[in-house]
Order: sequence, then structure tokens, then C-alpha cells
Amino acid sequence: MKDSSATARKTGRPRTFDEDAALEQAMNVFWEKGFEGSSLQDLTDAMGMNRPSLYAIFGNKENLFRMAVERYSAGHEPEAVAALMEPTARAVVGHLLRAAADAQTEDGKPHGCLVINGALACGEEALPLRQSLAERRAQKEDRLRQRFERARREGDLPPDTCALQLARYVMTVSHGMAVQAMDGATRRQLHEVVDQVLRAWPS
Repeated sequence: MKDSSATARKTGRPRTFDEDAALEQAMNVFWEKGFEGSSLQDLTDAMGMNRPSLYAIFGNKENLFRMAVERYSAGHEPEAVAALMEPTARAVVGHLLRAAADAQTEDGKPHGCLVINGALACGEEALPLRQSLAERRAQKEDRLRQRFERARREGDLPPDTCALQLARYVMTVSHGMAVQAMDGATRRQLHEVVDQVLRAWPS
């Protein structure tokens, strides 16, 4: 007769929870409450696991947050790529900001943006996380700058356009929309902000 315990060790016992689903729940907690506002109790309750299991699988709270941000960013990357592929700079911005407005006000999800919400109230002990999120935002801005430089070369933007300043302006609007969404702004209100940006677009 085979030793069932040995068989289980060899094949690996199935986990009593879904790690992917647990990370999704952790992401939502961080998205809603930020890094420091999310207690370990908040996280374990949402993830359906105890603290020893959380540490064993995901490491400490900081590592869990980094994994949650990676998951969040990966989920939004396809829309960002699609926006950059629009034929004109104006269309890029319209696509990017409207997609952001939709994501920031999605039903059943925390409002705002995890990359913005996550470190709004972080203290000095969370400085590495704040810097990591700032680097992510800077990377998005740089990709937009490169797209605007291309638009200027192609004559889609005026020759005196500063691609860096324009990219910074668009990202500042996007970040501000995230804060407004977190404060209760509706999707319609955020789309009105996008309309105003497009009305003032350089041509």
C-alpha cells in the first residue's frame, strides 16, 4: 500500500487558497487605503489567510505592496500601449486620459490610481516605496515625452513645442484626476476635464 503522506509530499499538496486571488485582494486594499493605511489585519482579512501564511508566501508587507503594484501596472499596461499607438498626439492624450478616467472610477474597484494613492500619506520609513512609485510615474512621463517628440518631428505638433513640458502637463492632469476620483469625482466629471484639455491642445 502506498504511503499517502509521501505521495502528497512528492506531488505537492494543493493550497487551501488561491494565491493569485489573494494578491488581487491585497492590491485592492492597498489601492483603497494606501501602503501605511493598510494594516496587516486589513490585508489578512481580505486575503483570507493568517499572518504566518502571508509572510511565508509573500514576504513582508513591503514586498506584498511591490507585488500588488506590479500586478496593477501589468493590468493597465495594454491600455497605455494602445494609447501611444494612436496616430496623433491629441488622440494619444484623449485615449490615455479617458482610459485613466474610466479605470479610476470603475465599478467594484477602489477609485483613483494605486500608483498615486499608494504612497500619498507614506512617512519616512516608506521612502523606498515612494521612490519606486515616483520612478514608475517618471517612466510613463518619459514614454509620453518620446511620443510627443515624434509628433513634433512629424509636424503633428508645433515646432516650438517642448515635449517634456507637454508630457509633464498631461501626467499632472492624470495624477490630479486620480486624486479627484479618490475624493468622489464621477466618471462624467473626469471626462469633462479631458474635454477641457483637448480643447486647449496645441495645433
